[in-house]
Amino acid sequence: MRMDCRHPVHVKGKIIGGPDTLICLPLVATDRTDLLLQAQKLMPLEPDLLEWRVDALNTVEDGKEVMTTLSHLRNVMEEVPLIFTCRIDVEGGMGLISRHRDARLDIICRAMETGLVDIVDIELCNDETFIKTIRHGADKNGVKLILSSHDFEKTPDESVILNRLGRAQDLGADIAKLAAMPTGYQDVLLLLSATLKARTDFLKIPMITISMEKMGLISRLAGGLFGSDVTFAMGDSASAPGQIPIQDLRRAMGVLSPKGEDA
Repeated sequence: MRMDCRHPVHVKGKIIGGPDTLICLPLVATDRTDLLLQAQKLMPLEPDLLEWRVDALNTVEDGKEVMTTLSHLRNVMEEVPLIFTCRIDVEGGMGLISRHRDARLDIICRAMETGLVDIVDIELCNDETFIKTIRHGADKNGVKLILSSHDFEKTPDESVILNRLGRAQDLGADIAKLAAMPTGYQDVLLLLSATLKARTDFLKIPMITISMEKMGLISRLAGGLFGSDVTFAMGDSASAPGQIPIQDLRRAMGVLSPKGEDA
């Protein structure tokens, strides 16, 4: 049986860090029309969470257009919790706005002020002033904060993984996230082992840990058993290497879950 985290996050009836590993689907589109069509296709799949990768939008630098698009998206999503992510280029961002710190900061803060987003995801590598500003806005508007770290070249040593998860917690994250690229199956085991160590030894907040590409697939299927609280699947399109269709992921997780054995 997986171990619940000590400070779970409650969002629109979902518990992040509770008894079940939640499944999130990404929304990755370059314009409003495609985004809303994607959302309409994904809703029947009943994801626990949706993540809008705002950095993929062609009009991401137009704050007014982003807020209008967000309003339309919220109407389609109804009560599914929304993660609002404007990823920077060095950690997988898709748009040029990721290079413009103040523009990103403005869009994220404006999105939180609308009351239409439930969680924002920003990178741990941002400067502390940026992080504190987002943290303040999140507190003011009842939004939860993910502090994330991505390495698309390698899997760091266990000490680095634990340090990054701990630093996210220390900087005020409600959820810590770390995704890394394996160079061998030993890296996948390293990530899962570090996840379990973080959960049992010191991390009080929920976490998301992912080993990418096909080699790391087991972390998406079984990471919850080691302490990862959310896994990402592919709905209409993938937002990161290694995502698989939600139907396949859900079936595999059902087989691995102790609940599945009792059914």
